[in-house]
Amino acid sequence: MLPDADDLPELLLDLAVPHEDINDLVAGRRRVTGDLGVLRLLEECVEELLRDPEEVDRTPELAGLLDAAPAELAGVFAVYVFVAAAPHTLARHRERGIPPEVSRHTLADLGRQMAVHRRRHGTTGVQSRRWLVRHFRGELFQLGRLQFERARLGQRTAPVLAAAGLDALPGTACLNLHIPDFHGPLTPSACDRSLARAREFFAVHFPEERPVAALCHSWLLDPQLKRYLPADSNIIRFQDRFRTVREDTEPADTEPVQFVFGDPDLPAAELPARTSVERAVGDHLRAGGHWYIGRGWFPFPAR
Repeated sequence: MLPDADDLPELLLDLAVPHEDINDLVAGRRRVTGDLGVLRLLEECVEELLRDPEEVDRTPELAGLLDAAPAELAGVFAVYVFVAAAPHTLARHRERGIPPEVSRHTLADLGRQMAVHRRRHGTTGVQSRRWLVRHFRGELFQLGRLQFERARLGQRTAPVLAAAGLDALPGTACLNLHIPDFHGPLTPSACDRSLARAREFFAVHFPEERPVAALCHSWLLDPQLKRYLPADSNIIRFQDRFRTVREDTEPADTEPVQFVFGDPDLPAAELPARTSVERAVGDHLRAGGHWYIGRGWFPFPAR
């Protein structure tokens, strides 16, 4: 299920795996393929990951399987699982007529999550293993600056959209919108182009789903940011695209700290203030405030 040692580096590069991690992953391949028990565990993980491909919002039970890997593979076993799953994912993409460059940019999030892990821990590993499941199941796609995840409206969100005049019931198709790291500024023009691509992409490649709205759950939608950032900043202009679904009352202070500074455990007193966003996050926390996940939506008509 894994490429041989000569071909593995090329696939890792296609998945944007950081260069400094490649030699160790190629060397570790022998530990996986040379042990029948580990190889069977790899197969079980891939089978569970890819099971019921048309079932959107299904979360594979991978955590327990991944944690059963030998201790010396604990940090990287998920990489081998995603590498082994990649050919199957790409085959499904081809069946849908998805362009190769979209596939490549989407699955390159594996490398991004490894870069995030190295920034935080200084070692080879995968940040947010559960997050990458969406990519390799064919549920999430990188289309320019933004990522779009096929999803269904929930019990609390559907009534809000229906009250606004949309044909929305629990289970109606929608898109969850995500903002990846390491991808440049969140400019209005980049977002406009991304949204235009998404309207055409889903109409062509998933015509049966017809999502009615795009939703975003992010600390970037916390309205308190308007106290600190100018109205013409990229973040505030991004916020202005959305209507509110509901307001969270549970603080999520570690979210902006993780995404802005790379480590959710950094104390507020030590947060740098090199940019306007860093100053906003740090000053608000140091003043005793809290940050919250904003939950927004806007209509997503077909092209």
